[in-house]
Amino acid sequence: MTTSERVLAEFVEEIATEQGVPGLAVGVWAEGREVFACHGVTSVEDPLPVTPDTMFLLGSVSKVPTATAVLSLAAEGRLELDAPVRRYVPELVLADEGAAATVTVRQLLNHTSGLGWRLAAETGEGDDALAAHVGRLAELEMVASPGTRASYSQAGYNLLGRVVEKLTGTTFERAVAEMLFEPLGMAHSVYSPADVLARRHVVGHEGEAVVRPFGDTRANNPGGGLVSSAADQLRWARFHLGDGAPIVPAAVLRGMREPTVELRGSSLGDAFGLCWFLRDVDGVRTAGHGGSSNGQFAELLLVPERDFAVVSLANGNPGGIPANRAVLRRALEHHLGLVERDPEPLPHDGARAREVVGRYATDILVVDIVDTGTGLTAGARIKPEVRAASDVELPADVPPAGLGLLPGAGDEFIITGGALQGLRGYFQRDERGAIVAADLAGRVHTRVGAGSPGGGT
Repeated sequence: MTTSERVLAEFVEEIATEQGVPGLAVGVWAEGREVFACHGVTSVEDPLPVTPDTMFLLGSVSKVPTATAVLSLAAEGRLELDAPVRRYVPELVLADEGAAATVTVRQLLNHTSGLGWRLAAETGEGDDALAAHVGRLAELEMVASPGTRASYSQAGYNLLGRVVEKLTGTTFERAVAEMLFEPLGMAHSVYSPADVLARRHVVGHEGEAVVRPFGDTRANNPGGGLVSSAADQLRWARFHLGDGAPIVPAAVLRGMREPTVELRGSSLGDAFGLCWFLRDVDGVRTAGHGGSSNGQFAELLLVPERDFAVVSLANGNPGGIPANRAVLRRALEHHLGLVERDPEPLPHDGARAREVVGRYATDILVVDIVDTGTGLTAGARIKPEVRAASDVELPADVPPAGLGLLPGAGDEFIITGGALQGLRGYFQRDERGAIVAADLAGRVHTRVGAGSPGGGT
């Protein structure tokens, strides 16, 4: 075992144990070679060792292959990025007819479409699932006019999946496999539950309990349904870095990492490329994407100018996110000497706290920000009516954890504890200076209720 392998293996074991994660799979591409370290088991109920080929549900890391497929079609001249989506999906209807007529493919790719986060709709597991999903997008709120601001949208990527179906004449899953995974030899990257069951895979955990269901609905495959392994994701990262089969022009892949819209106050990135979150670490540009699902979490990060990549996959909540985050930071520091530090929040200020306490919501989630008298806390929960309408068990709520306001003239904040520690966002004001929304995890959460110090909302 080399020094790098030993250092990585020791750290992966340490962080998995510290965070209580049943299984953790990590891969690093550095100095022209792959290094893997895995710890733990696939399931506490039916334990098998986690290996580099063990498959995890990637959540929103799935968006990168979706975007790559769309850009591959554009490179072939089969679509135009700045064309209205209706050119390819003429039946598209949104809550705002003007938006439906003008929203472009590029705006879906860089999350400036104005679409809300996700559509709470079950459209079955048949080959028509995406078509039916798109047929219900008029039920989804619009959070902005197309092209006016970035707001992360799962629904937008599911719509891109339908664009892929329309242009290829086959299912989204089959199209991506034929265009990308099969040419790259990614045999452990699939969408179908039947294909997952035929290979070693993890299940999600909440604490020490296995959670169900395993995945999301089929219509959410473009935005979050890929199941893959650390080995396949490192192969995928090397492809994006320019090493491998030229199935997509290198210039197209580089273009995905060019900034298209600025992100304010976000730990996820300083800007969106075409899908990738772009951020500087110690003055060096990185491109990455994270993902979360029911008890499973994924992170993929590239440092193109150093020909470096790291992937971290975990199968436990609440430790999965902090474990993956720690792995990425340690890999960047150990291999590249790049150190990432969280900003220090300001001391508690009651007057500033009174401005921001309240309830903020998307179509799915509610975030309550409370002043305890000594500090602010933020907790997130799925709306009761969404839980009640769901036929499957949904992820657990996020208990309240510390929230600190950051220095500067703006209204930026950072989560200071719990599973989301280090996550940053900002409060949005209207023309009168009143706070009307919170931008957290790249998503607009509209303010729907005022709060009171110490008393919640």
